[in-house]
Amino acid sequence: MPRLPARELPPPPPPAHLREWLDEGAVRADRERFLADLSRRSLGLGRLLSLWCVAGAFALGWTLAGLAVTAFTAGGGLGGVACSAAGAAVLLYAGLCLARGARQERRVRRLLCAWVLAGHDPEADARLRAPARSAVWLTASLALGGFGLWLAFASASGARPGTDTYGEVAYFTGCGMILWITALLGLAKATAYHRWTTPAPRARAPRPRPRPAESSPAGA
Repeated sequence: MPRLPARELPPPPPPAHLREWLDEGAVRADRERFLADLSRRSLGLGRLLSLWCVAGAFALGWTLAGLAVTAFTAGGGLGGVACSAAGAAVLLYAGLCLARGARQERRVRRLLCAWVLAGHDPEADARLRAPARSAVWLTASLALGGFGLWLAFASASGARPGTDTYGEVAYFTGCGMILWITALLGLAKATAYHRWTTPAPRARAPRPRPRPAESSPAGA
């Protein structure tokens, strides 16, 4: 099946009153193809790398902000101004990328829900669960979060007076928090996707209680 261009999202499903007039096989094929494409966009490796690139941009902006503080402390006003401007630009760009990614994620989620409700195909719906990709997201996010927490707490607890400055502690603690927040976003996304694609267990209907045998009237 031909794939859509990398930047183009699939169209929404046709309305229910129009699907009755369309070829059922064609609608089912479109549904399977679009759901596979949307699933890759939502929980693919490229999406994980994009999230980490945004985290790297935040870390770079935080580094430039730390260099600006160091330059101002050392008396380098021109260098401090340059690092401040560069850090602010990088942080602003990272924030815009994060907001754009969140909007794209909402669009993908709405299209996923719409195409899932547009039909029923057990085989195609089972492939949506993507256990391998979910495991990659969970494992990578757990490793990143563990390293971020270690970096944040180790820099604060291992600081020595006279050797480590407050700026160094604040820098490493901030980098650790950036990694930790990125890991939380990845864990939340993988968990939400797994819960969304896992069918809820059906509640069992209560068994009817046997009625007590009616006693026959005396003398019958």
